[in-house]
Amino acid sequence: MDGQYLPMSEARISVLDYGFLHSDATYDVVHVWKGAFFRLDAHIDRFLNGLDKLHMSIPYDTDQIAAILHNCVALSGLQNAYVEFICTRGTSPTFSRDPRDAVNRFIAFAIPFGSVANPDQMQRGLHAAISDVVRIPPPSVDPTIKNYHWLDLITGLYDAYNKGAETVILKDANGTLAEGPGFNLFTVKNGHVTTPEHGVLLGITRQTVFDLCALHQIPCTAAAVSEEALRTADEAFISSTAGGVMPLTRINGDPIGTGNIGPITQLLTEAYWNSHADASLRSVVSYPDP
Repeated sequence: MDGQYLPMSEARISVLDYGFLHSDATYDVVHVWKGAFFRLDAHIDRFLNGLDKLHMSIPYDTDQIAAILHNCVALSGLQNAYVEFICTRGTSPTFSRDPRDAVNRFIAFAIPFGSVANPDQMQRGLHAAISDVVRIPPPSVDPTIKNYHWLDLITGLYDAYNKGAETVILKDANGTLAEGPGFNLFTVKNGHVTTPEHGVLLGITRQTVFDLCALHQIPCTAAAVSEEALRTADEAFISSTAGGVMPLTRINGDPIGTGNIGPITQLLTEAYWNSHADASLRSVVSYPDP
């Protein structure tokens, strides 16, 4: 923060920052596994694209952002880390309400790696509910820019909890399935993998699933996914930087397929973690000597 490294407990942001007051910010999340970033370049590229679309700027280029993130992890000593980097609109020195007058602010932090699905859920699959809450439409907030406009997702989560589920999937304005809080959705039917095409974040892990499907000659397409398609799928899973490929075995209390983790989900989960050994996708952290 503000050009210096400090413990998380000492990090402070002004209550006047537009990121806090108006959710006027963009961010990205990358993870470190066994001492190396996974697909760091792709995450930084998406972050910079978001800055451009939101008319924000920071005094760092791609290499400098990468160096900052590496330093955060190295100083933390974490071998497995969840690393977030953020640009807020910041504040205006004159308290102007014109966003062009604000000084944008860059923040980055590293904390222990966390997953959308806990170990028990990874073993038996997540239980999700489909909410009546509609995902914010793309003409209002571009879902390809990571943002903190999560009230629809949070409201949907409480809807899911009331139904006895553990997480939620929201529909878009057309009534087809979109995404959940921090993850993309995939269905599997007759060996064919499908993920929602519109109104979703173009996840880096989502793209990794496409890559792995191509490698293993599994058909994978982006298309509209209906609630019925999920209910009648042979298997389903979700993807996120926070957890990778994670099984989804129940929807609205009913089993998906057999109610067990399916073979394609198992294959892709294993392939995902194996891909972390690919040198072309790794960026090794240089930790200080103990």
